[in-house]
Amino acid sequence: MIQKYKKQTVEEKKMKIHFIGIGGIGISALVQYYLAMGHRVSGSDFVPSEITEFLKRKGAKILIGNSARHITKDLDLVIFSPAVQSDNPEFKRAHYFGIKTISYPQALGELTKKYKTIAVAGAHGKSTTTAMTALVLIAAGLDPTVIIGTKLKEFKNSNFRLGKSDILIIEACEYEDSFLNYSPQIIILTNIDKEHLDYFKNFNNVLKSFFKFIMKLPTDGILIINKDDPGIRKLSLFSKKLKFKIKSYSLKQKDSQKIKKILKVPGTHNISNALAVLAMARELGIPDKIIFRALSHFRGTWRRFEIKERMINKKRITVISDYAHHPTELAATFQAARERYKNQKIWCLFQPHQHQRTFFLFDDFTRVFRRNDIDMIIITDIYKVMGREMEEIEKKVSAQQLVKKIKRKNVLYLPLDQAKDYLKTHLKSVDVLLIIGAGDIYKLANSLK
Repeated sequence: MIQKYKKQTVEEKKMKIHFIGIGGIGISALVQYYLAMGHRVSGSDFVPSEITEFLKRKGAKILIGNSARHITKDLDLVIFSPAVQSDNPEFKRAHYFGIKTISYPQALGELTKKYKTIAVAGAHGKSTTTAMTALVLIAAGLDPTVIIGTKLKEFKNSNFRLGKSDILIIEACEYEDSFLNYSPQIIILTNIDKEHLDYFKNFNNVLKSFFKFIMKLPTDGILIINKDDPGIRKLSLFSKKLKFKIKSYSLKQKDSQKIKKILKVPGTHNISNALAVLAMARELGIPDKIIFRALSHFRGTWRRFEIKERMINKKRITVISDYAHHPTELAATFQAARERYKNQKIWCLFQPHQHQRTFFLFDDFTRVFRRNDIDMIIITDIYKVMGREMEEIEKKVSAQQLVKKIKRKNVLYLPLDQAKDYLKTHLKSVDVLLIIGAGDIYKLANSLK
């Protein structure tokens, strides 16, 4: 239990640390932790970005490109992104010099051992649920340190917050079994779905990984689970003799109606996320009054149904930037958009993310695009993820093939440049534009005028 907290007194020897892939949304939060603790930090990435510029302003030395020259003998530690391959020149030079070299999940795992850690896991909703958890604990005066995979307005558009207590809140990703490096005291499990099949191969392996993660809880640990999720139900947790406490939540409970009334972010999935936080906060002894007030103030996160009002061709259009890149997430975003903008004309521009995901979930994507009531959907080319693509699968799947399989008149394929021109010409008749994807498509939402 984390009902009482104390001032965090982690003392660390000041180090010189280098990050390979410093611009990643997850790894950049850890960079900020080390900077806040007084370490000297450098890092490299292929291209400059909003994140690298932000870290530069925070005091990190940013190096563009990967070069063995970036690795010097006086480094104490090298931390690399999971996307970094073993033939990376900086990775190889660090090993040559005998410098301690660990992955981002391993580094975060070491940090979780120094704190009482609340880990938010699940295929979908991790970032939003982590953000809600953080804001509730801050409102309750528990002053947590937070590492999250998105930016929050409440953190001055950062994905990191340094607290003074011994509580750490993290977003725990399952990809490549990353979360098995962590040592949580509390786990919030939102859902389990067919995701990252380029690594897991099948859903059974996904289930096994999540079960291993759950079993990392100590005897006095707490597991918060979504009773509505079919993936979680397949774990049959209530039928097993487990050493820790299990608390469940459901959209069927009375609290869901109250949350629906106060929540500013749309969608049934967000009501479910808030219920998870409510269950966790009650376990910590936080009064309902504080919990509901904090949830009512939550304004959403970066690229999660992020609303931007734009004047385009002398017409005011609601542009919504969303990170959805999985069929389940797309369905939830479509539902939330239609609930919020009931009788308005809604268009969508979608950028698929990663060839493997598109290939393995091809039929699921097809089903979602056939079963929605969005007025027009434009699908552009698949965003290629560096270090995670397989040439043989790239040849087997494309956005054009997806559109051909969907077979709907209101779903068309356009290369990104043509999609931009098409939108400029036709947006006069549109009320809401969804710009969806986990790649670089969000830049279009920022640039539309």
